[in-house]
Amino acid sequence: MTKPAVTKETRFRHFTAAAGYSWAGFLRLLKEAAFRQELGFFVVSIATLALVGATAGEIVVAVVLFLGLFSMEAMNTAVEEVIDRISPEISIVGKHAKDLGSFAVTCMIAACCLYLAFVLGKNLLFG
Repeated sequence: MTKPAVTKETRFRHFTAAAGYSWAGFLRLLKEAAFRQELGFFVVSIATLALVGATAGEIVVAVVLFLGLFSMEAMNTAVEEVIDRISPEISIVGKHAKDLGSFAVTCMIAACCLYLAFVLGKNLLFG
């Protein structure tokens, strides 16, 4: 009986393997200028929320929104890499896929901005 070429990890080894894959994805994403800008936006936003006296709940919601933004950026980068790999020539389908990924990221940025504007306005005008 031959052994499979790739063995699937289980239990704790699966958890540690998955954590390693996630860390590698984070390191890959750090190479993207857009992600580094979004990280900067995150740090400035959380610091600003703390400075204006936002509640812990408001800060948690902001963190959750930014995690959504980071995951959307990761998925957008993944789509771009796959499109560039399978279709290095310019194609309308590849362009559409990349544009849709970009739109998804833009929607998350807008959600973060709207929420920040709401919380900052509430705390600065009525706080």
